[in-house]
Amino acid sequence: MNNILEIFDLNHSFDKEVYVLDNINLTVKSGEILSILGPSGCGKTTLLRIIAGLEKQTNGIIKINNKIVSDQSCFIPPEKRNLGLIVQERSLFPHLTNYENILFGIKDLDDKNEIARDYLELFKIDHLKDKYPHEISGGEQQRIALARSLAPSPALLLMDEPFNALDEKLKIEMYAEIKKIFKEKKLTVLIVSHDRDEAAFLSDKLITIEDGSIKEMLDTN
Repeated sequence: MNNILEIFDLNHSFDKEVYVLDNINLTVKSGEILSILGPSGCGKTTLLRIIAGLEKQTNGIIKINNKIVSDQSCFIPPEKRNLGLIVQERSLFPHLTNYENILFGIKDLDDKNEIARDYLELFKIDHLKDKYPHEISGGEQQRIALARSLAPSPALLLMDEPFNALDEKLKIEMYAEIKKIFKEKKLTVLIVSHDRDEAAFLSDKLITIEDGSIKEMLDTN
């Protein structure tokens, strides 16, 4: 099983004095679902943003699919890292239909319509394809956002508190559905969460960050 994400000796500081991330070493294997837990301000979202290429670490090395995407002399921009990113706000394009949202990242592919239809069916949202994001519920919007992120077949899906804005009943309904899709598609996923029960259900492995450092790593299988 090959490594999709590798992080070596990563440190990050915003003010050059206090490290918000300190000596992070992490590996995520192909098909693995890993959750990062920790209290607010511990550095977990900063780590996700650095992996995504939205920020550059102070020092250390990040590799995706055995290719260095960021170190002291190299920085690959987010759009060239072959990543999917889901945040709790969902960030769908309001002027596009749900179908057009899913097509957005694959519009240059010959089989784009087939891919979009497959994901509409997979997430059970084909009846929503001609509606706009403001016309559907929060849970439905999250399914559209997931479909849009997965359509380009990213090497790694990054999720930052993806279910935080949903009510508890809807969260529980979505967990089993989403995990089933992740496993069927053999997706590699990194989830930032503050909810240990959510992370334990969805993930193969949990890590806990406290004060910028990895304090605990557990297998959930």
